[in-house]
Amino acid sequence: MSGDPQGDVAQRLQVAPEVAAALDEGRPVVALESTLISHGFAYPDNLAVARASEAAVRESGAVPATVAIHAGRLLVGLDASALEALATAEPGSVAKAARPSLAPALAGGGWAATTVSASMIAAHAAGITVFATGGIGGVHRASGPAAAAGGVSLDISSDLDELARTPMAVVCAGPKAILDVPNTLEVLETRGVPVVALGQADLPGFYARSAGIAAPHSVADEAAAAELIATHLGLGLGASVLVCVPVPADMALPEAVARDAVEQATREAGEAGVHGPALTPWLLARIAAITDGASVRANTALIVNNARVAGRLARAVSSGAQPAPASVAAASGRR
Repeated sequence: MSGDPQGDVAQRLQVAPEVAAALDEGRPVVALESTLISHGFAYPDNLAVARASEAAVRESGAVPATVAIHAGRLLVGLDASALEALATAEPGSVAKAARPSLAPALAGGGWAATTVSASMIAAHAAGITVFATGGIGGVHRASGPAAAAGGVSLDISSDLDELARTPMAVVCAGPKAILDVPNTLEVLETRGVPVVALGQADLPGFYARSAGIAAPHSVADEAAAAELIATHLGLGLGASVLVCVPVPADMALPEAVARDAVEQATREAGEAGVHGPALTPWLLARIAAITDGASVRANTALIVNNARVAGRLARAVSSGAQPAPASVAAASGRR
């Protein structure tokens, strides 16, 4: 067994030929997560969103690499048949893999979808610099007595630790709207993760264009974002840079509508005693019902838009990308 944890991860990689070739040639690649396929949308919408995200990356001049787990391997890049197999898997049969559950997911032998943290682990091991997702996890809102006392929840996503320990450019629409966004930003600041809004001073609010608070940092355009990404990664600080892109204006919810829907859903979850891993999917489904599906349309739009922006950013910084580790070639069957 290797003493290099990253090397041990690389031995589990199965890199798609197209992705492997792009990495070898120094062409831009964008990693995409797969929980939206198995846990975010129902079939056939899940497959449509996944395909649209990959198409958006290609249109931007980069190669998409959707990450998932199957038969004990970390797949970096899914072909059409694998994408459809994951999308059509029987509900409940696909595990959800994050850093804490990565080993059980690999040992389980079946399909597992990768969250932000697990996707970043696999993508970084493969030598990918840019990763796109919908929204990151973070600090959940306090509930019950803790909320009444003005306390802070200890339910904190492993996404935040991954962002602090894995150097990548992560493109998202901000922290998910169901979270305690101010405290999520506090944790990211403490862990050394720069949070940058693209094209506006406010932090994007996931469903809405603004979260109602100023972003810690902002850049005027994608060229400035690419320069910041290259600078941050070049410093070798070990953390990611989080680039937050507002949802397209024509699909965005008004800030007040998004806020009210989240607050109503959160209150109802507390009254129903929903907590733990069941909380996020319950809240998202309830918000969709409250907004008559507008939140789902916004979510779909921002996922595809983030993939498109990530592709352009990957292309802009690809000249400074490092070649894939030698172990990746062995893991992917390249010679």
